[in-house]
Amino acid sequence: MTSDHRIGPPNSGSERDMLRSFLDYHRATLAMKCQGLTDEELRQQSMPPSTLSLLGLVRHMAEVERAWFRRVFTDNDAPMVWSDEIDFQAAYDASASTRGEAFAAWEAEVHESRRIEQEAGSLDRTGYQPRWKEEVSLRMVMLHVLLEYGRHNGHADLLREGVDGTVGA
Repeated sequence: MTSDHRIGPPNSGSERDMLRSFLDYHRATLAMKCQGLTDEELRQQSMPPSTLSLLGLVRHMAEVERAWFRRVFTDNDAPMVWSDEIDFQAAYDASASTRGEAFAAWEAEVHESRRIEQEAGSLDRTGYQPRWKEEVSLRMVMLHVLLEYGRHNGHADLLREGVDGTVGA
């Protein structure tokens, strides 16, 4: 990791500002964990039989962003990015992927997620989660996606250390 340009979440603020800033902080953390690595290093898998890699995590988080923002609030039938079915595992296969492909998809989904969140009048806005066949609030979606990033950034810490020994933030 060459540098840490993340903006830390504030110590206080509205619920929405806090959720937004923590989510953006975790998004920036995932990107930072991938800084300075080649495509080959980004595809490096953790340990057999796992196929988990940093690039696979970026691809997976593109799917998570799409499934929880776009599919819930704007297009319940939007296809997933890397599978014809709702198969989150398909994104982990980054064996033929590149930084450019994975990050372009992830950044596009993050952009769409931010747009959806910013245009919502309230955290109480509801949308339909087609996988659960239930209504969910924007608040719940933001918390769920934040938890996904938190869990997977823990994986990213270990993956990055395995690639080049880099630890921290």
